[in-house]
Amino acid sequence: MNGTFRAFALIFLYMGSSCSQAQQTKQDYTQYVNTFIGTAPLTDPDFIGYTPPEGWRVWAGLTYPGSSLPNAMVQLSPVTEYGTGAGYQYEDGEIIGFTHTNKGHWNLCNIPILPLSGDARFPYASSFSHDQERASPAYYEVFLEDYKVNARLSSTLRCGIHEYTWEDPAAGRRILFDLGKANNRVSDWEINTVSANELEGFQRVGNDKIHFYVRLSQPVEDLEVVRMGERDGYAIVKLAGGGKAAGEENQDTEDPGTEGPVEEAAGEETANEKDLAGKEGSGAQNGPVLLKIGLSYVSAVNAAENLREEIGSKSFEDIHSEGREAWNALLLKIAIKGGTEKQKELFYSSLYRSFLWPALRSDINGQFRDVKGKVQQEDFNYYTNPSFWDTYRNKLVLLSIVSPRVTEDVIKSLIDKGEKTGFIPTFFHGDHAAAFIAGTYLRGSRGFDAEKAFGLLLNNAYKEGGSRPYISEYIEKGYISDPDVEHPHVETKGKAGVSKTLEYAYDDYSLALLAAALDDTLHYRELMDRSGNYRNVFDTRVNFMRGKLENGAWIQPFNPEYPYYEYMYREASAWQVSFYVPHDMPGLIELYGGKEAFEAKLDSLFTLPWNPDYIARNVSSFLGQYSQGNQPDHEAPFAYYFIGKPAKSQRVIDTLLENYYGVGEEELALPGMDDAGEMSSWYVFASLGLYPYSPADPEYLVSVPVFDEVAWKLENGKSVIIRKSGKSRKMSRILVNGKENEGYFIPHDLFLKGGTIEVQTAPRN
Repeated sequence: MNGTFRAFALIFLYMGSSCSQAQQTKQDYTQYVNTFIGTAPLTDPDFIGYTPPEGWRVWAGLTYPGSSLPNAMVQLSPVTEYGTGAGYQYEDGEIIGFTHTNKGHWNLCNIPILPLSGDARFPYASSFSHDQERASPAYYEVFLEDYKVNARLSSTLRCGIHEYTWEDPAAGRRILFDLGKANNRVSDWEINTVSANELEGFQRVGNDKIHFYVRLSQPVEDLEVVRMGERDGYAIVKLAGGGKAAGEENQDTEDPGTEGPVEEAAGEETANEKDLAGKEGSGAQNGPVLLKIGLSYVSAVNAAENLREEIGSKSFEDIHSEGREAWNALLLKIAIKGGTEKQKELFYSSLYRSFLWPALRSDINGQFRDVKGKVQQEDFNYYTNPSFWDTYRNKLVLLSIVSPRVTEDVIKSLIDKGEKTGFIPTFFHGDHAAAFIAGTYLRGSRGFDAEKAFGLLLNNAYKEGGSRPYISEYIEKGYISDPDVEHPHVETKGKAGVSKTLEYAYDDYSLALLAAALDDTLHYRELMDRSGNYRNVFDTRVNFMRGKLENGAWIQPFNPEYPYYEYMYREASAWQVSFYVPHDMPGLIELYGGKEAFEAKLDSLFTLPWNPDYIARNVSSFLGQYSQGNQPDHEAPFAYYFIGKPAKSQRVIDTLLENYYGVGEEELALPGMDDAGEMSSWYVFASLGLYPYSPADPEYLVSVPVFDEVAWKLENGKSVIIRKSGKSRKMSRILVNGKENEGYFIPHDLFLKGGTIEVQTAPRN
């Protein structure tokens, strides 16, 4: 993105939208959101830390620029390549579809649709230019150069709306449903016509069967299906008309704005079809074509109902305006003053990305398919599992503060899954639903059955075969071992025993806090004792967390700089996990031999150069041995606080905030994979001057905010105001409601009662 277009993206205020005068006078926070951040690659070896092997694309966000609402079912976004993180790569030159689900995690990208010209030929793809591409929250627009079609996209919670404008309608208008494609392997798909301008179908991927129901503003002349259900199959809809002179009346549909039926040879339109048709303005065949689509993980009938209730007769501008207002309602909950234009852009873009996942899975009638595949109907919204390993650290804390009702529904969804499987689900590594649920409860949320959640989390913590692999070994030995491998390398398979031991110890601590809150003294004592197991993988001879064999011997040879994907460490080196004891930093400092030894080791973390010969794809963007590009050490910049030297932490934090976000040639790259919003949430908290160092504890570590003032608006109508006084970046003291704060942590109680935090900084030298 060149500088001119970047500036344009910042001030782009939803061209084509119709707003009331009142809406126009409101502050539009979405103007600061750049949805392209995270779509470009990292290419500078000096920044990455190594020279990527040929063919590698270093993960620098893996985000998508398309339309979605907060925590929605639908994420409607362009795809340039399947099998990638989010399907869209900024450096690519062709678009091959607009898909309706996304996460940025190599999965989803379901229900691909692409408008085609009459002469388009297989394989279907169109070149495009970033100069003719626009995006903002709930909006995406691009001109498809090969097919001469301008496409605009917007969405609701469960539906998408496409507007296609062909330069030359007379040349033919077709729409591709590329249903054999998705980021995961498609096992089956189907599409059928329902009426003259309606279709329905599904795409089956893994355990998910995604149903869709489509309403077109123009009648379908023909539906060509090629190899129905096959991975190399697809379907093409040919629209009727389009060959008449501009302005000639369309005899096949009623005039714009009428409620009457579309006539078709098969007979009159059904009542359901009438309801969906609405006032779509379908009279001008040479004008834009609207494609409205509803999704459901239950049935096509539910998809049609979602479409009827969420879009119905609304125009593209209606949906776009509603989407913008939905995002403004969320973004304005944290209003900032001060900071540069880039800092505002990075902040609100990060806040935006923090609320795209987990995703809604229940329909507007309350139905959803449970973890066993059965249809249920409950009085809460059902959501996907959070990406716990990535987001428990900060993003789920942010979710619980900004969107408490969504948070409680996410926990209810986890409990529902736990009741059917015996265990609260986890994600990828660790058992961090414990920190999420305990922390949410301790922050005052009571809209879920905490006793039931606690019982299921106890199953996780004690029973084999559930969410904690090797839990029996962990309980028996106090650590998880790894095999003896003569020449281990990055890809060596193992148990990631050190990482698991450290994370299970923190999970035990989190669950102990919940046990105490629920008056379960026995489990509190036992789990709190187990939370000290981190000591069992700390080798005091080398001052690193180190892998052990089954017999208790330390693994040899030992190179603390070498990264592994799952041998001893999970996507990390010894350097990057050896400061992770968020629940007992005094105990960790003691293991290091005291404050001075700890400080020296921490200094080395941020200064010892990374060896460019050590290459792990998602361990990148280094400050010394510290990797901002992946999560395992994201708490380490704050560790100086525990030896009374917050200024040292502040220097590291500021370096990361200023130099590691919005980077690369286009200033659109992140330091690593966004991981469902974790990378973004780190920026949000660090820039605001509050960080949930131990996410299970209802408290926040205070640093110097980037902004002069922050007004955090709470659900109960109260506010937390954070003010920075002074011009330096060195904190001198913290005032809470006018009184000097003891220590560096402030309680979550402020987010219940409201209050003011003033961070005073020392005079500049």
